[in-house]
Amino acid sequence: MGGSRTAGYYRCRPGPQRPDHRGKTGATAMTGDTFVLHEHFSQHHHFDFRLERDGVLVSWAVPKGLPETPGERRLAIAVEDHPLSYGDFVGTIPEGQYGAGEVKIADAGTYETLEWTDERIEVVLHGRHFSGKYVLLRFKKAGEKNWLVLKGKDA
Repeated sequence: MGGSRTAGYYRCRPGPQRPDHRGKTGATAMTGDTFVLHEHFSQHHHFDFRLERDGVLVSWAVPKGLPETPGERRLAIAVEDHPLSYGDFVGTIPEGQYGAGEVKIADAGTYETLEWTDERIEVVLHGRHFSGKYVLLRFKKAGEKNWLVLKGKDA
């Protein structure tokens, strides 16, 4: 179940009975360069920003959500890669399970990659609510998994 890129995801979430293992359709819903912004009403309300890349959803927890004003910075914490089937998941993860709480899709769409390195990711989102340039910068001073996400200036 899941390749090596999603091993951490399944290690934290054992058992095929979890609703988030199936997504809405139980199939891979994401194709191409897609993104999803999940709103997660768990113990600590937050957003999860996910970019499809190399067969997985590369994911960050963004406590305050994506910035909407150019230059505004928000903390983004890298979390384990998620399987593509998670891209269309909407539902409730039962109490007592990792990530328990309601999950909704706050936005979804496609993106264009402008740059993708270990230190900087720059994309242009094409979503219903979030569109335009976004930049993720590794924020090593704050910890290995910490990044900053900024709303870039659109040309």
